[in-house]
Amino acid sequence: MNPVRCALALAVAFGVTAAAPAATTADADSFVAAVNQELRDNYVEITAAQWVAETYINGDTETLVAKANERALGRLSVNVDKSRQFDGLAGLSPLTRRGIDLLKLQTAMPAPKDPAKLAELTQIASRLNAAYGSGKSCSDEAKPETCRNLDQLSKVLAENRDWDADLEAWTAWHRTARGMRKDYVRFAELVNEGSREMGYANAGDMWRAGYDMSSADFRKETDRLWSQVQPLYKDLQCYAQHKLEQQYPGKLAKDGTIPAHITGNMWSQDWAALYPLLQPYPGVSNLDVDAALKEKQYTPVAMVQRAEDFYSSVGFPPLPKSFYEKSQLTRPADRDVVCHASAWDLNLDGDVRIKMCINANEEDFRTIYHELGHIYYYLAYNTLPPLFQTGAHDGFHEAIGDTIQLSLTPGYLAQIGLAGATRPSKEAMLNAQMKLALEKIAFLPFGKLIDEWRWGVFDGSIKPENYNAAWWALKKKYQGVAPSVTRSEEDFDPGAKYHVPGNTPYMRYFLAHILQFQFQRELCKAGGVKGPLHECSIYGNKTAGAKYWAMLQKGSSQPWQETLKELTGKGEMDASAILDYFAPLHAWLKQQNKGKSCGWE
Repeated sequence: MNPVRCALALAVAFGVTAAAPAATTADADSFVAAVNQELRDNYVEITAAQWVAETYINGDTETLVAKANERALGRLSVNVDKSRQFDGLAGLSPLTRRGIDLLKLQTAMPAPKDPAKLAELTQIASRLNAAYGSGKSCSDEAKPETCRNLDQLSKVLAENRDWDADLEAWTAWHRTARGMRKDYVRFAELVNEGSREMGYANAGDMWRAGYDMSSADFRKETDRLWSQVQPLYKDLQCYAQHKLEQQYPGKLAKDGTIPAHITGNMWSQDWAALYPLLQPYPGVSNLDVDAALKEKQYTPVAMVQRAEDFYSSVGFPPLPKSFYEKSQLTRPADRDVVCHASAWDLNLDGDVRIKMCINANEEDFRTIYHELGHIYYYLAYNTLPPLFQTGAHDGFHEAIGDTIQLSLTPGYLAQIGLAGATRPSKEAMLNAQMKLALEKIAFLPFGKLIDEWRWGVFDGSIKPENYNAAWWALKKKYQGVAPSVTRSEEDFDPGAKYHVPGNTPYMRYFLAHILQFQFQRELCKAGGVKGPLHECSIYGNKTAGAKYWAMLQKGSSQPWQETLKELTGKGEMDASAILDYFAPLHAWLKQQNKGKSCGWE
């Protein structure tokens, strides 16, 4: 079908004029069917442009993706306008009503109707994305060999315990985001305008509308979930802060916060690099996955194949041959790319890929399992209409692979030859729990604060002149983390995190860190796995795999509460599984913190 003629036909069929007859349920069914077909017809253009813009960063690809985004957002705006004729129409089928509701949530970047503003928005979005992907810190701009990219600067933080070297690398990367501030101010204005035209108060209100509950109720829900896990995080932060005081005597602030640059991670979102310093019983367990990967000469392709083997073992289908042919698995030497790991569905019909710059280390090894979770979700729901080809909510999408990560237990790693045989001791178990907590529990407040910041930007409670101060106020409030050097409004530290210039809503990651433990607990029960939750691996368990695959196939075809209830028997997100999982570590942390000053001002 000619897309132009199709669009013209839709304009005639569904244009709303004063003389138009009243819309019927049959009209609504036809409208949703036409939108689904239009999405299929145009999906390849937009995703191909986005893929090339992130894997070949230059002015040409920046233009291509801006124009493709412009056309896609224009089509969406037209269809949202047409859908309004069905507002309040009685008798709609549940699937048609859900399709119309989801139509309005097809983008996190709602565009104004004004063609000039739409074009401006897509150009700004492309510039922000390209600025992040090509960001470098150069000691001498005339000498490219003096430039360091995010990978190189992050390696300093992860592998170096030198206070000054880490601070220099941290500051260098955050400096690259300064130029984004002006564009981001205008970006927020434009997406707010687009949101209002779609009937939302602002872009944050629109983002929160995607959870089958009111915007206000969703805020309460995230606060409730945080209240469940906050005590565990506070005890972990207290333990880490006192250990870091011993590592850097006299250098930490007296207010109980942890300096951002010594957490081993550029954004303090993952403290895994601190494990050698924080492990409860050094040398008890053999969990040096980095060394094992290097010793066994794992290539990026072999690492992906190892992750695929896990999914295959629970009964998931093999990856398409094109996956390995078209994925970007290493950083190219001849061009700038966005190395931030991501999973892609290029055509809604099996052309799936991941984009990573894989190194032979445990962090990337685990990330591959996460990204393949997205890939299998795509493949599972590819049979659904395009409007339903997404997660039950976006936290589900992020939780799929994270749940599989929880099965990468010491026992599993030993089984595949990436760890030595672990001694069944309390000490080894606590080491393993600490290692995972530095990744999963340390992340929780960070997962919440990014969108807390953006919601404030979008609703106007955080003004442009206070962007950076508000960012650090939230990092202190939730994480107990603070900068060791003065930050000002010349800086734009939120822009140093990919998801801000990339405009990716972030609350999904917080929710995923709740859901993955809830999923794991139920899959272990379904698979008949006995013993403590932290010891459970569903590797090779096809019963658990079948139950998981059945959930993936539902996509967003029904409210997430129903999908969650089918898997877990409960239609409510629940962080109690996290507390179950880490109960041994939490008891140990409380013992270690006894008599110490905990918390931050």
